[in-house]
Amino acid sequence: MTKRRKTRQIMIGDVPVGGDAPVSVQSMTNTDTRKVQETVAQVKRLEAAGCELIRVAVVDMEAAAAIRPIRDQIHIPLIADIHFDHRLAVASMENGAQAIRINPGNIGGPGKLAKVVDAAKAHGVSIRVGVNSGSLEKDILKKHGHPTPSALVESALRNVDLLENQGFNEIKISIKSSDPLNTVAAYKELAAQCDYPFHLGVTEAGGLIAGTVKSSVALGILLYEGIGDTFRISLTRDPVEEVRVGYEILRALNIRHRGPELISCPTCGRCQVNLFNLADEVEHHIQNMETPLKIAVMGCVVNGPGEAKEADIGVAGGKGVGIIFKKGKLYKKVAENELLEVFLKELDDMAGEKGTK
Repeated sequence: MTKRRKTRQIMIGDVPVGGDAPVSVQSMTNTDTRKVQETVAQVKRLEAAGCELIRVAVVDMEAAAAIRPIRDQIHIPLIADIHFDHRLAVASMENGAQAIRINPGNIGGPGKLAKVVDAAKAHGVSIRVGVNSGSLEKDILKKHGHPTPSALVESALRNVDLLENQGFNEIKISIKSSDPLNTVAAYKELAAQCDYPFHLGVTEAGGLIAGTVKSSVALGILLYEGIGDTFRISLTRDPVEEVRVGYEILRALNIRHRGPELISCPTCGRCQVNLFNLADEVEHHIQNMETPLKIAVMGCVVNGPGEAKEADIGVAGGKGVGIIFKKGKLYKKVAENELLEVFLKELDDMAGEKGTK
């Protein structure tokens, strides 16, 4: 893995982004921000999954005012996402937003941008310059012909200049495309031209499978090459899934480890148990567990323990009976109809023991 790109560091609330700070995982609510309790409930589920920064859409003044009661009830920094209207950006910061996401070039001109920057300075708020392939300036699009990586970089640097000309440097940048390889090329090109921290993402990535694959390809390449300081996995899905996918990418790259790692076999003709259901039940059970365990769910009592001998604890199903094993060694035989219940109890006990050490 390439050495991490050295960037300046900014703060979003009490979470550092860039510099030597860990790569942080964030998400965005898909609730109506004006519905405070519904939004708070979703944020709390995201917090339990490990989300470290949360972004909310600010569509009008009512949504901007809702930031205060939302922030009062959550535990992670809140970012306001604003398009076009500088008044919403200012109101969001006045109501407690700890960062904002804008495109400085479409916020209404230098005078209105100055009001946003003044509010950001007064409230200690950082700004994400967010450039997407679908919203490039007309002159840049005409120059490049279509949203090329260089077009995204040119737009990002133009927008950063607007903030720097206002004497503002508490900036992070995102340049997102729905094409994973264009996303990679754009971030790599931009990395050579500035030292601001980057928010990574593939925009409009798709549902669980397509979105996970696209995001894993783009972010995996960039993070492996040391590029990226915070990110969101964009999925047409419950945002909790975004956070789970995010941590799995970090785990696969050996960048950060949070909670258990689940491994399971793909099944074959030897499988005599409903492994899909067994794996789903275990995965659901551990999704908010923080103890770093390696857990195996295997379909064959003959090969399962050997194939998963590095697992801290595992289960292997068979016809009428299954086994629970630890570090590849048989620990307990259990009747098939009791296997899941007994395994989850053993799993919780092990997590509790590890958690107290």
